[in-house]
Amino acid sequence: MIKEMYTAAIGMLPDQTRLEVSANNIANAKTTGFKREGVFQRRLLEAKFNLHGIPGDVEQTDPMSEKHTDLSQGAFEKTDNPFEFALNNRGYFTVLNDNGEELLTRAGRFTLSDDGTITTPQGYPLMGETGTLVIPQYLLQGNGLNSSEPLSLVVGATGEMFVNDESIGRLQVLDAENPQTLERVSNTHFKPRAETILETVSPAELDVKQGFIEVSNVDIVEEMVAMIQTQRSFELGNRVIRTNDDTLDRSIEIGRVL
Repeated sequence: MIKEMYTAAIGMLPDQTRLEVSANNIANAKTTGFKREGVFQRRLLEAKFNLHGIPGDVEQTDPMSEKHTDLSQGAFEKTDNPFEFALNNRGYFTVLNDNGEELLTRAGRFTLSDDGTITTPQGYPLMGETGTLVIPQYLLQGNGLNSSEPLSLVVGATGEMFVNDESIGRLQVLDAENPQTLERVSNTHFKPRAETILETVSPAELDVKQGFIEVSNVDIVEEMVAMIQTQRSFELGNRVIRTNDDTLDRSIEIGRVL
């Protein structure tokens, strides 16, 4: 009886993780550049051994479920905003966080700070091949944010950036040979680990689309179906535990009477 309760509880743990992951995916279905997460089970053989009373280490040293990120490309949405870009095919924009660490992202929403730096909505500077991409002050004067004259920003397919027909640099686009090593640090940003092998995507391989953003790769219908199935599985496990708990209570009561 205790074994049945244990078996049900072990089965509910991955379901709980799946529910949390699906809820987060649905919440970020409209987040630019968001990559959905999934859950897979590990060491199923050792888990089977444990349930049959054979010593194993699945509970002590390794989780039965683990998250993974689906890095497939999302659809493009036209915005006509000159400070919004999308990367067709592989690669990531490179930005610097507040600690000066390089982060990778597919979220191509950018803005212009008062000093001319092109940044993310979080204030992270966008990196070019030779450093932070900054529009010089002499180009901002007369065409700045507070001017009635528009600032002309053009980004070519190869990542070259022009302001009023003057080049200010080229986007630094990186890709990971082993993307499974990337660490998710936010809904849209990934941090390379020590073992991550990064390579620069050459201009010939780039296909930058200005005035577009890459939307989330979450399929709402698919996530809702998965959540309903997981919730039913979780409720079934909960019912098994409650039934066995009630049976155990009755057995104890009968034992006391006898």
